Amino acid sequence: MPDSTQRTPRPRPALLRTPFWAQIVLALVLGVALGLVARMGEVDWLTTTLQTVGDVFIGLLKAVVPPLVFVAIVVSIANLRQVANAARLAAQTLLWFMITSLIAVAIGITLGLLTNPGSAADVAPADASYEGSTGSWLDFITGLVPANFLGISSSESGISFSVLQIVVVALAVGAAALKAGDKAEPFLGIMRSLLAVIQQVLWWIIRLAPLGTLGLIGAAVASYGWDLLGPLAVFTIDVYVGCAIVLFGVYPLLAKLHGLSPAKYFSGAWPAIQLAFVSRSSVGTMPLTQRVTVRNLGVPEEYASFAVPFGATTKMDGCAAIYPALAAITVAQIFGIELGIQDYLLIAFVSVIGSAATAGLTGAVVMLTLTLSTLGLPVEGVALLLAIDPILDMIRTATNVAGQALVPTIVAKREGILDQARYDAPRGDVIGEDPLEASAAQAA
Repeated sequence: MPDSTQRTPRPRPALLRTPFWAQIVLALVLGVALGLVARMGEVDWLTTTLQTVGDVFIGLLKAVVPPLVFVAIVVSIANLRQVANAARLAAQTLLWFMITSLIAVAIGITLGLLTNPGSAADVAPADASYEGSTGSWLDFITGLVPANFLGISSSESGISFSVLQIVVVALAVGAAALKAGDKAEPFLGIMRSLLAVIQQVLWWIIRLAPLGTLGLIGAAVASYGWDLLGPLAVFTIDVYVGCAIVLFGVYPLLAKLHGLSPAKYFSGAWPAIQLAFVSRSSVGTMPLTQRVTVRNLGVPEEYASFAVPFGATTKMDGCAAIYPALAAITVAQIFGIELGIQDYLLIAFVSVIGSAATAGLTGAVVMLTLTLSTLGLPVEGVALLLAIDPILDMIRTATNVAGQALVPTIVAKREGILDQARYDAPRGDVIGEDPLEASAAQAA
């Protein structure tokens, strides 16, 4: 008797049959074209429309961040019970996060010393005026303690939250659930169901990424053009070159040294990398990162469900290593401050230890102000770099997410738990399938 619960897959619309990468590329091209039209023709309504479309997409991603981070980390910690040598895997993951961060910050410092981006910057210290919040080690430590259950607060500008505080609460709740044992199973069952629902909602949002890309890229071209990139051209190029070296040099080399095909790594992780480029959110990309890490790269789901959410909130080679190193050197040169060996060592230390302060959201202002204040550099330098931050944040976030997929793959390979056949298999379109249907099919 046929199983009445089985459903015949419905054919997808023609647009959804188009590969996701092609949709993104088309949106990029169209966004640039519309941005140029809006800029050269001074079409204000078009600029406003593009900005609105981009803001709505980012707003949708941010809306699901608090519940997603909390539930994903609680479930991932609970899933560690199913993984042999869980403590060893966690330690190895953290170790490789630190190793790759050190490599990334070394590349950033080297590029800064070779190119002197601050000396070439056509801006004056008098142009700097920064009134935003600044980061410090004391703020970072006190910021770990939430004022309420999820660290959510409200102000005149709306509801805000600290991803770092959510991570701390989730770690505590997840550890408590592990300690409670079988008594916590009903609670964990609810958490797993809630995670499935949140991921489904986020998957619908990810389907809108081409529209978000069009708006974000178009608004950036219309608003910035070359006027703001020109004075900081060397700094901008350095950030892109540094991230490209890590993304297309260091990561493939690490994969190769562990007996893994770099081409297979890129083809497997690319859907998440390209979404990160346009969304500028590691946390917003996290479900797709975890999906490609399991389905394409062969990392066991029980381990990936811990390593990827953990990496999405702490693993920031682009935002917390390359960028603050180059930014600190640039600001110091603009203000005529000479840095010594101890300063460069301090930059490396801050990048490795303080990367959790970036918290996986768009932008890296917190990490930048933390680095500048720790070095004793003028925090006003943030204002000189903030205008071009959206342009830089795209490549930074893509680099972040690429590392968040690579490290679990390397650790799984080293520990002998990587599904090598899945890693080497031909790639499918992981975007085109419904995540719940695909999970059910995989279980069957």
